[in-house]
Amino acid sequence: MNKFILVLFCFLFSFSSSANDNFTSEQLIEKAKVFVAAKNARQQPNTTIKEIENYISLLSDDFIDEHVKFKFTYKDKSKLREDMINKLKDKVIHSSIEINEIMVGANVVFVKMTESGKVKPVHLDKTIEYSKTNIVSLEFNQAGLVTHIRRHHG
Repeated sequence: MNKFILVLFCFLFSFSSSANDNFTSEQLIEKAKVFVAAKNARQQPNTTIKEIENYISLLSDDFIDEHVKFKFTYKDKSKLREDMINKLKDKVIHSSIEINEIMVGANVVFVKMTESGKVKPVHLDKTIEYSKTNIVSLEFNQAGLVTHIRRHHG
């Protein structure tokens, strides 16, 4: 079912104008890998503001970061930065992201990935351990920056 959804998304996005196809499949795959690596780096036990800034630098000024399942959206880099810096107070025991599959469309990449970790959020008395497979779509502008992230949480 997930593969069907991914294929459907790729098919729909492939109908956009070929003039908008700025990047090759290989370039888009590399951009997706860089994004996932930056996402992973910003949630490690030794994460600093430097990793957060690196992640934010991948986003266009007019980005949208949409968490579909939770009906939540970021559109403001300063709010995103503030929330990420606040998360540095959490105790991260371990965190990892494994890319399971990548599909490419017209300036869009779909990444199926397994995110796992063990974290003790500062506002909770207990440690949370998780392992979820999620699907993320990344849309890029002509400069190669992410304009739209859609997170489909597992």
